[in-house]
Amino acid sequence: MKLVAIAGSIGEQSYNRMLLQYIAKHFENLVDIELLNIDDVPVFNEDEDLSDNIEIQKVYQKVYGADGVILATPEHNHTVTAAIKNVIEWLSFKLHPFDGKPVWIVGASYFNQGSSRAQLHLKQILEAPGVNAIVMPGNEFLLRNAKEAFDAEGQLKDAGTVQFLEMVIQKFIKFVKVIDMLDAPDPKSYQDEDLESKGKVNTTIEGVDMHDEHWVEKAAQKVHAVDGSTYVKLDRGILTVDQLNYFLKTMPVELTYADDNNQFIYYNKNQPADKMLAPRNPGQAGDPLADVHPGRAVDRVKQVIHALRTGETDLVSMPVPGNGPDRHVMHYYKAMRDENGRYRGVNEWVPIIKYYLASTGQKLIKDPAAKPISPITGIDVMAGASANPEPDVTSGASEEGPAGHDVTSGASETPESNPEVDATSGASEV
Repeated sequence: MKLVAIAGSIGEQSYNRMLLQYIAKHFENLVDIELLNIDDVPVFNEDEDLSDNIEIQKVYQKVYGADGVILATPEHNHTVTAAIKNVIEWLSFKLHPFDGKPVWIVGASYFNQGSSRAQLHLKQILEAPGVNAIVMPGNEFLLRNAKEAFDAEGQLKDAGTVQFLEMVIQKFIKFVKVIDMLDAPDPKSYQDEDLESKGKVNTTIEGVDMHDEHWVEKAAQKVHAVDGSTYVKLDRGILTVDQLNYFLKTMPVELTYADDNNQFIYYNKNQPADKMLAPRNPGQAGDPLADVHPGRAVDRVKQVIHALRTGETDLVSMPVPGNGPDRHVMHYYKAMRDENGRYRGVNEWVPIIKYYLASTGQKLIKDPAAKPISPITGIDVMAGASANPEPDVTSGASEEGPAGHDVTSGASETPESNPEVDATSGASEV
């Protein structure tokens, strides 16, 4: 789970920031918490729309993409600080990342009140129209006498306070999971799958036309996306954006990413479209899935997406019509899920077995003891898949495919003898 935290004080010495730093460090084994800096957010003025300002966009994108938000507010004159109110003004003017977002309010104060009145006021602000956050009820955390509460290393001294804090953060984690599931109800049937991408998810980039030929460039500019030599922290590694591109482009498979809003947002462009097994072109990136398929394929696309989204299967495979004795192209569709098990899109790959065979000096041969299986998996029972399924679910590849592109280098004429393929290398298991 990914949370972001904002301290309502921009002063150099902030006990509310210390509280958030303690929470992020002490509970790092439970949840990933990132503290956001609001020091440079400009003063709100509705006559001067600065929604695209880089500092506002930084906070907006982090809040929008997070599973939940922790707000720590001091109390100034019985109410919230100008700094946190200013941020909320920007994030409820033209941008609305708090809409439907789970929020937990905490606070620290110099004296006995523990920012109670500021917390109550902040809750009212967050539930106002235009903000529409979902604030966790009850379970307030009010740290009083903050000057004496921390030791020299920034640790909370009182064991009872720490124990109570752990109980509340555990409740917030559960609260976030419940809101997350309520916020993303699955379509009731595959016919309800929206291939026009009319909705939005917490990674949707708003304000850019999905059909724009230059969607990638305009969307990147809109969110101030990093590129080049900027480092990106991944699950088990740190790479620059350039290194990520090198890595993905040299994969011996053609990769495609369609998100949980059924928007086609990425493919690893490692060769021109006319050389690809599942042809794609740069202008398609950003399109809704309905735009990258022929009309006759839409029903099958919905079946595949719905089966993956609902967990009926996590993998669908099917051959492309038009295969012959010297070529056999398979498409694989794998459900992607986040740490909470929520569906986050489909990873499609087309394995390039010829590359693997050429690099290893091996070849495919028929196994007389093998028991042939259907090349179509995952939806054959549900959808009654035929032996000639519609082409490429996420890219709209042509039925014939690129001419003269030998995929399996001596594969059997019958699709049933096609071996299963390693998802990451295209390596045959035979």
